[in-house]
Amino acid sequence: MLTENEVSRSWRQMFKGGELSSATFERAERLLDELRPESPLLHRLTIELEELRTRHSSELSVAAHES
Repeated sequence: MLTENEVSRSWRQMFKGGELSSATFERAERLLDELRPESPLLHRLTIELEELRTRHSSELSVAAHES
């Protein structure tokens, strides 16, 4: 099990580039699995992940309509 600091650092590095893919979301889910269920960081990152997925889906939808 990783510490909250390790998860937080890995999370920032993973999303720093802005390049999102299904593999990125899978890695993010695995990171979340490392946190205790009662962790405030788990709650915050779960919400952030859902926001990132929503934004990514919207961007894909716009790109598909522009093609």
